[in-house]
Amino acid sequence: MPASRSPRSWLPAAAAVSAAAWGANQFTPLAVIYRMQAHWAALPVAGMFTAYLFGLVPGLLLGGPASVRYGRRRVVRAALILTAVASLVLAAAVASQHIVYVSRLATGVAAGLVFTAGGAWVRELSATPKRPQAGARRVLYATGGGFSAGALVTGALAEWFPHPMELPGLVHAGLSLIVLLATGFVPDTEPPAQPVPSPFRALAQRRAAVRHPRFLRVVLPASPAVFGAATVAYVVLPPLVSNRVPGYAPLFSGLMAALTLTTGIVVQPLGRRLDDAGSARGTVTALSTVIAGLLISAFAAHWNSARLAIAAAVVLGAGYGLTLVSGMKEIERLAPAPGWPSASSLYQSTTSSGFLTPLLLAVTAAAAPYPALLVALAAVALLCLTIAARHSRRNLPVLRPKAELVRTGAARPAVVGVPTSDPEPGPGEAHEPAETAETSSARNTSAQNNDTRSE
Repeated sequence: MPASRSPRSWLPAAAAVSAAAWGANQFTPLAVIYRMQAHWAALPVAGMFTAYLFGLVPGLLLGGPASVRYGRRRVVRAALILTAVASLVLAAAVASQHIVYVSRLATGVAAGLVFTAGGAWVRELSATPKRPQAGARRVLYATGGGFSAGALVTGALAEWFPHPMELPGLVHAGLSLIVLLATGFVPDTEPPAQPVPSPFRALAQRRAAVRHPRFLRVVLPASPAVFGAATVAYVVLPPLVSNRVPGYAPLFSGLMAALTLTTGIVVQPLGRRLDDAGSARGTVTALSTVIAGLLISAFAAHWNSARLAIAAAVVLGAGYGLTLVSGMKEIERLAPAPGWPSASSLYQSTTSSGFLTPLLLAVTAAAAPYPALLVALAAVALLCLTIAARHSRRNLPVLRPKAELVRTGAARPAVVGVPTSDPEPGPGEAHEPAETAETSSARNTSAQNNDTRSE
């Protein structure tokens, strides 16, 4: 890592993360404009939102390896150019709705690249012996701030300024180019050297983690609820109650998105306290919160209430944050390094499946009204909760002692693509979970559980 870097050199890198998050979330208020002013149908608009997913997942998977091979700065700057071009294409949506799909796909790729490479870059630029967790917090605030600002500013631009379909994309493209110039003066970094594990061993550990009964019966059933809860709050609900905020629909949509994501960040410390190595307490609590939010959403849609929609956004945002944290904690215990990166990437892909929720609801809207569909979604979440609760104390992983993790060079990457307040190290950085009385007890009980209660 370059010794000549400035103490503030992380700022442009953090701005790049915020710019990518801004671009990812600017579509939410624009979707209201497309529906109300351009009179586009609900199904194509939901498809445009979902197109982001098909770019995000490859970006997340490729960003880490690409930044190790080509450097953090080079990958981030290339992604900033891509997100700027994507926003310029989005600004041309007034000419054809088909190009929005291309824009959303490119935005997803750029966001995935920046969330991985840029997040690692910020952490490495922030690394100091006195503040080892500063980088993780900065990534958290940069990502969450970008998501919230993208929705709020786009909503305000679409509400109060001319050319609401064009101006937000042009503003974001200009912002991305300014950040691109700023990052040109920031030194590149490299991940700290770690022992290189055998690829066969890493593959075997990855397979063991994702085939583990606890992954299949606790983690996997809950994972779509992460972004399923969030997208119901800020994609599905605002158009359903837009007539209750006449003249302010785009701004209301932006506020709903900011409220949901901010709540998701605020509750994450609570999610870490709820986590229990000997049970699925965190996951059960998280899914219960998501179910409550979906039921409130159904009432909001049935009674056409903007106030209930706001309440639903708060509860669903809490469910989003709690589910994210509980899943990552489970994966951390299931996948000891070097299997962690692959298992973590797979988990992120399964959580991203929640982005399909608005499209699923739009497709089925002809068969049933939205209140009924939201209740049905809550019933599906209840089924997942039942499965997770039934296996809450079963198939507990045997946690390895700290000394063994140090000896094998245990490493874990950041949780990328989504804001998290955990002090996550970057790719290649050592992670050494402390051995506590709780984890020691859980390790002893897990061996008995696996012998007597495994299925």
